[in-house]
Amino acid sequence: MGLNVVMRLSNLSFAAGPDGLAPAVARLEETLGVSFRDGGFHPRFGTRNNILSLDHGRFLEVVEVLEHPAAEKAVFGQAVRARTELGGGWLAWVLEVDDMAPLEARLEREAVEGSRQFPDGRRLDWKQIGIKGLMADPQLPFFVKWTSDEDVRPSALPPEPVELLEIRLSGSPERVSEWIGEELGPVFDGVALTFNSPNGHPGIEAVTFRCPQGIVTI
Repeated sequence: MGLNVVMRLSNLSFAAGPDGLAPAVARLEETLGVSFRDGGFHPRFGTRNNILSLDHGRFLEVVEVLEHPAAEKAVFGQAVRARTELGGGWLAWVLEVDDMAPLEARLEREAVEGSRQFPDGRRLDWKQIGIKGLMADPQLPFFVKWTSDEDVRPSALPPEPVELLEIRLSGSPERVSEWIGEELGPVFDGVALTFNSPNGHPGIEAVTFRCPQGIVTI
């Protein structure tokens, strides 16, 4: 415990189902009462996304794997494909860190470079680590550190009227605390974290939002 790394809740990833990105986004738009935007594609991972900007600089992405060689090689592409083949749904919660080095040392691997090419030609760059841990134990978050200027980071987008209230996980707070190097309480970065004992597979069970449709749990 105690990595001396500043962590905040960055985003949630939702994998499209076998019917593809557009239908998954349409269902979420109807449920939440807001519109997503085209986020572009991830050339290193063989994936693309649509994003919804949330309160407090967070965002929700719906991600789809592409028929691209990068998706076969990249661990993130593999993770998205595996979740899609299970029918789609919540893939991961993601923590933003200010320093990747302590995590690299503790996990004994180097962070990988990631990027997203926007439809307007701009590019967002970051480093990430922890996808292999997520694939082995889907309750675990992975970690990102943005390396691009602030004006292209997700937090620069104007937020939609959607507030993230709760993440409900099937799993163990002790296991997640060990993974992130910080003791978890019932609230993390202003968002309630609820753990249920796993009955089946660990991972995100449901997420609750306050949105134009009221209090909605997905």
